[in-house]
Amino acid sequence: QVQLAESGGGLVQPGGSLRLSCAASGSFFSVFTMGWYRQAPGQQREFVAEISSAGITNYADSVKGRFTISRDNAKKTVYLQMSSLKSEDTAVYYCHTGTRWGQGTQVTVSS
Repeated sequence: QVQLAESGGGLVQPGGSLRLSCAASGSFFSVFTMGWYRQAPGQQREFVAEISSAGITNYADSVKGRFTISRDNAKKTVYLQMSSLKSEDTAVYYCHTGTRWGQGTQVTVSS
């Protein structure tokens, strides 16, 4: 079974940058589409970005031009580079593939 573990969250000022990582265990990582979702307090979990096995990416409109998703199949890791962060980006960020979710990592954007 695939297990996912996020890291890299933290407190950052508006306009700052942060890179999240999601390390996967198990086989066949390279064939999976990997995604990032987020959930702010009192809100539903929402899609942020995804990357296919072929490296095709897709982003939510709210993060286009600011966030970049990438993957390193040799390391079984997917990344989310976040730039120009806004207070509304504050949320718990989750890594996702198939039916599997990571435990989440908190991102707080505040001055």
